[in-house]
Amino acid sequence: MLTNNKQVLKGTLFPQAQIRECIVHQIRYSLNFVPWKERKAVAHNLKAIYKVDNEGQVLQALEAFKEKWDAKYPSISASWERNREKIIPFLSYPPAVRKVMYTTNAIESLNMALRKIIKNRGRFPSQEADCKLLFLVSSFFFIR
Repeated sequence: MLTNNKQVLKGTLFPQAQIRECIVHQIRYSLNFVPWKERKAVAHNLKAIYKVDNEGQVLQALEAFKEKWDAKYPSISASWERNREKIIPFLSYPPAVRKVMYTTNAIESLNMALRKIIKNRGRFPSQEADCKLLFLVSSFFFIR
């Protein structure tokens, strides 16, 4: 049984893979601690953390965020610090690529479509039939 899929994938199958967190999910989690009246201001200050160019600037932006918001919402900065190593790989890409990678929703949507097709079919006569169906679903997914 796999206990940590990310470590197994990175360690054995794809040793050069970068494991990263979805920035959108990190922001949503952070904003769960904030009342509606202050969400816009907090989100604006969070943007300063993930829009920077390197790790040093992330630390500076996180410190600035802490100075402003830690008195009210200490769990937000704690969450960003806890996940910092999963967020840093995102910064190594150019801004045009980051815009596409900003969220994992496209990947999650493809996985959901593949799971739905497999679940509805139930059984396959062969592994080749399974692969053909997954290919057709994924090619249709990317055409949309």
